[in-house]
Amino acid sequence: MTCLIQAIFGQRAAFYATSPSHKDQAVLNRLIELAEVQPNDRMLDVATGTGHTAFAFAPHVREIFALDLTLEMLAEGVKLKADLGIQNVQFGLADSRAIPFDDASFDIVTCRRAAHHFTEIHEALLEMVRVLKSGHRLVIDDRSAPEDDFVDLTLNRLDLLHDRSHVREYRPNEWALMMQNAGCHVQTVELYTKHRPLSAFTDGAEPENVAEVERIVASLSQAQRSALNVTEKDGEVYLNHWFMMIIGVKR
Repeated sequence: MTCLIQAIFGQRAAFYATSPSHKDQAVLNRLIELAEVQPNDRMLDVATGTGHTAFAFAPHVREIFALDLTLEMLAEGVKLKADLGIQNVQFGLADSRAIPFDDASFDIVTCRRAAHHFTEIHEALLEMVRVLKSGHRLVIDDRSAPEDDFVDLTLNRLDLLHDRSHVREYRPNEWALMMQNAGCHVQTVELYTKHRPLSAFTDGAEPENVAEVERIVASLSQAQRSALNVTEKDGEVYLNHWFMMIIGVKR
């Protein structure tokens, strides 16, 4: 699975460098507020991608180490760092299941829009908590699924058709339990939705998967369309994507 993830994200690295969803300033600003960062904080950003979360936090903390599994993503991040003139972000290659830092090394650990790709999410969370200081915050922002069996199943099916490295969009109650099991007290959970075009599931997907995504959406009943908030704008199909921010404090 690691090689698959590296291959997929290596091909898409340039896209992530400019992705509006990953650069969403309103979401990043809210995440910074919830994180309650301090000027002297030492921060770790896990599965940083091209570094958008690290760059958003950079003016508010002392230093950031930004780790990712894919060299091409890191290379794009280094370019963006130079373009932005940011000095306090350092990039490194690492797996979320084996973070190369000592216990209690960081005041804050973040992971944004990546955990739904983790094959061993419990191991990754334990690693993030391990390198976090006691009483400090683990900050997660990720795709999520509502407490609805049909919506959960359909969203995860569509995302897997879009990206073979997708594992699962977890429900809020699943996230809360995983955070607790990893050694955190859950401080905050905030849910939000984005109404996005169907192309979010079809862009970059293989032709047969595009056809299957379109077939699934076309076959929805009226009640199912309502559950997913399926509408049409200017001839294009839109539906809801669910997201969640969860803040855990290490016990």
